[in-house]
Amino acid sequence: MMIHSIKARQHYTRNVLIQFLVALAVFVVLLYWRIDFFRQVYFENQVNSVGWTINGGIALLFVFGLTRVVMLLLRYRREEASINRFVRNLAVEEDPLAHVDQNSIVADRYDTLQMLHRKRASINHSALAATLIATEASYNSFPKFVHNTLILTGVFGTIVSLSIALIGASDMIEGSAQVSGIGTVIHGMSTALSTTMTAIIAYLFFGYFYLKLTDAQTYLISRVEEVTATHLMPYFQLSNDAMLKEYSDSITSAANLVKRFDKAQATYQMAAKHMADSISKLQTAVVRDEQQVRQMNARLEQLVKLSEKNYEKENHTLERMITVLHKNSRKPD
Repeated sequence: MMIHSIKARQHYTRNVLIQFLVALAVFVVLLYWRIDFFRQVYFENQVNSVGWTINGGIALLFVFGLTRVVMLLLRYRREEASINRFVRNLAVEEDPLAHVDQNSIVADRYDTLQMLHRKRASINHSALAATLIATEASYNSFPKFVHNTLILTGVFGTIVSLSIALIGASDMIEGSAQVSGIGTVIHGMSTALSTTMTAIIAYLFFGYFYLKLTDAQTYLISRVEEVTATHLMPYFQLSNDAMLKEYSDSITSAANLVKRFDKAQATYQMAAKHMADSISKLQTAVVRDEQQVRQMNARLEQLVKLSEKNYEKENHTLERMITVLHKNSRKPD
């Protein structure tokens, strides 16, 4: 029962539109059933065009007002569907505006709260609700005018018709044109009946759906404010405690960041010191290697000089041996 009640409440405007179609069908059936009565009242007993003019004015005013009511109900039906979709998106943690009419009231409210939240501004829920009520009330100005005027048109038609009947009665009293006087009286009374009946039927029909329109408007506004209070305000509203907690968290995060920065700086200093030690050791090794290279070059030079001296000695010795051998080879046996 609870789930059924919630679902019915979510489709309030749709139910009003269904009631309107049912009432219109009943009126058409009633008109067809009593067509002879309506023909006698509105057509056969009308001597001149006064009754048609007044009834036509009432009918036009009724049609225009009812058209405006239906247009507003259709608009509220779309707004109702947007709210239902918005709530479903929040329930499944999707993008709140996914498949929601961007020109709807709930989308405009969500964008407004987002804008105020980005600017870190205080959100006045009462001011937003009062603005929405004033805006939506402006749409009901013409239906309200029709609702207040319809009954007056019936009174106006009745007064005009009674005036016509009195003119006919005056003619009868004076004794002139008694037949036309009787006809005028009958026409006046018939016109008074038709205009009064037209105004009453139009007023009752229009008045009921005008009240339903105001109920739908009130229901829609209450849904928007309910969604704002229960779903959006806890997320977007920055209370004093929440702001203090947020600032405290920011300060804690900044302190942790400074500590990490100090640790990183100490690490960089140690790395720089290790690098300087490595460069010093590298320079020492390079100097040592240069000394060793110079020593090796000196030894190589000594070896080269020694080799040259030994070569010269061996060469000299070889030449002497060759000379001796040559001399020995010349002596006779």
